[in-house]
Amino acid sequence: MRIEFPNAAREDFHWEHAQLRIGSAPDNDVVLATSQAAARHLRIQQDRRGWVLHVLPSADRIHVNARPVRERALLRAGDVVSVGDCRMLLRDDDDPKLRIPLIVPEQSRCTVALRAVAGPLSGRVLSLEDRLELGPQGRCPLELPQGDTVSLRIYWEAGQLLLEVLQPCERHPLRVNGVVVQKLALRPGDQLGVAMHRFVVDAPGMEPEPEIVLPAPLPAQLPEEAAGPTGEVWWLIVTAAVLALGIALVLLIRF
Repeated sequence: MRIEFPNAAREDFHWEHAQLRIGSAPDNDVVLATSQAAARHLRIQQDRRGWVLHVLPSADRIHVNARPVRERALLRAGDVVSVGDCRMLLRDDDDPKLRIPLIVPEQSRCTVALRAVAGPLSGRVLSLEDRLELGPQGRCPLELPQGDTVSLRIYWEAGQLLLEVLQPCERHPLRVNGVVVQKLALRPGDQLGVAMHRFVVDAPGMEPEPEIVLPAPLPAQLPEEAAGPTGEVWWLIVTAAVLALGIALVLLIRF
């Protein structure tokens, strides 16, 4: 994961461990000013669900995408975590523009939807058939601060689900998983962010189902083969013969 500080002249922070500690104490991984954070303010841990934010007992309320978080929250790339007046943008290490596009055959196209997870449209689900435009002329206008406007289009082309910026906004660029883009082939789970708006791509049928490979059946065994190795049977016969010979010798000596 990489953390950007949009409103501060501070270098990006990169970490690869399973836990990240943030606070004003000097032994934290990310150290903030005492006016911004408590000594032990929050912890981000990675588990099977992804990145999980934990608000520590000594901390004030934290905001994720302008929503208050009291105890914990599940994070994804593209989220903005606010601690005091410090804003931290989470993003993937890998640039989504460099990944291999996901090609979906036309007969295998599934229902695609944009699920608004933050911002004024939170809770709405926008379905996509062949194309979806967001902006002043689109199906869903996007309100931006200070009267700015932006226009986006999502559409199918050559088996790819493409996102394209038709009318950019310099102060509020489009980000996918925290990375600024102009045109990109989308994948399920991608998060689109423009200013305070956040949308997640829901398309569970775009990615092929994992192929289940069954183990090859074992060759059938004969009953005598299943009983045990041939060498073990001969060893038992020889042992029995030796014991019988020993008993016969003992009886011969006694009588």
